[in-house]
Amino acid sequence: MEVDRSVLARRSLATRVQRGRGRLAHFRQPALTLGLMVLTVVAGALISRWPMQVPWGAFNPIAVIAGLFLAPRALLVLDAFLLLVAGWVGLVGEPGKPAFLGAYMVLVMVMVVMLWVATSRARLGVQGNLGETMLVDLRDRLRKQGELPVLPPDWGAELSVLSAYGDSFSGDFLVTSRHSDVLELALVDVSGKGMAAGTRSLLLSGAFGGLLGSLPVEEFLPAANSYLMRQHWDEGFATAAHAMIDLETGEFSLGSAGHPPAVRFSAGSGRWEVLEGDEGPVLGVTSRLAFMRMRGQLGRGDALLLYTDGVIETRNRDLRDGIDRMLGTAERMIGQGFEGMAAKMCAAARAGETDDRAAVLIWRR
Repeated sequence: MEVDRSVLARRSLATRVQRGRGRLAHFRQPALTLGLMVLTVVAGALISRWPMQVPWGAFNPIAVIAGLFLAPRALLVLDAFLLLVAGWVGLVGEPGKPAFLGAYMVLVMVMVVMLWVATSRARLGVQGNLGETMLVDLRDRLRKQGELPVLPPDWGAELSVLSAYGDSFSGDFLVTSRHSDVLELALVDVSGKGMAAGTRSLLLSGAFGGLLGSLPVEEFLPAANSYLMRQHWDEGFATAAHAMIDLETGEFSLGSAGHPPAVRFSAGSGRWEVLEGDEGPVLGVTSRLAFMRMRGQLGRGDALLLYTDGVIETRNRDLRDGIDRMLGTAERMIGQGFEGMAAKMCAAARAGETDDRAAVLIWRR
């Protein structure tokens, strides 16, 4: 079998680049430690030479940078060197001076805090700012996976996800899949809110995204429930609404696992209606469950709305009141079209920033 030489060349280049990065990472910590030691000596010389112009606190930024980018062992070496240089500067200057004694105590406290940060990161197997980089990458992947696919010209869709208190991570997420003229999507609400539910959302979005489109429609919710049961989380339940829409005929199939009922807009009547059906149990509580599904069809001008309980739930109020309030908001917006409706519903939720909110709206033109 003949192999494309250009492919082999690209693979060889990628391998060499990866090896170069590995060598660079091997020498990064010693080089950075040495550089910070040199910077410490320079700072000490400047403080000794011009004590009135250069403050004693000039050592603190070095301790902070070291704590952010060095591993614990290298950090201990640098901290010891930094304390020695700072002590020498104090002895050469005026060791009894209150400004020096106060700055020295602050430097020690900064070192202790940064050593705790570095040790915490080391337990996770990351160094420097790699932990933040990984979280940002995971957050972006979560958002990317929840993006709605390109739909035919006679279809429209909109998603809005707002996390509690403006956190970067949300317990509500959407996964989608489109194969030919079939659109599948699952709107999931993980127990908890904001950052507390963010880690579970990251894991479940990848797992559910892999299941979506790979199984028959009727098997998605049972498979998602089985996966959640295997995690054995103390607070591991989730609700989900799973929809399959035929983009050619408008026929849809809808299943629910403890999720608020979907809502449909009928262009013929000009009214929103709640799609009441057999609501299955929440995911992750009991194994071997059956999830009933309802079927319907979206005609021209019709729309299907899925949402999480944060959009309708308020303390000391029945969920039905929240649904009625949401539908009242939708009735007032329908004259302006469907665009922007999902975002406005999430923003108008009574729970406000105290809960995660998500809504996805699909309509047929």
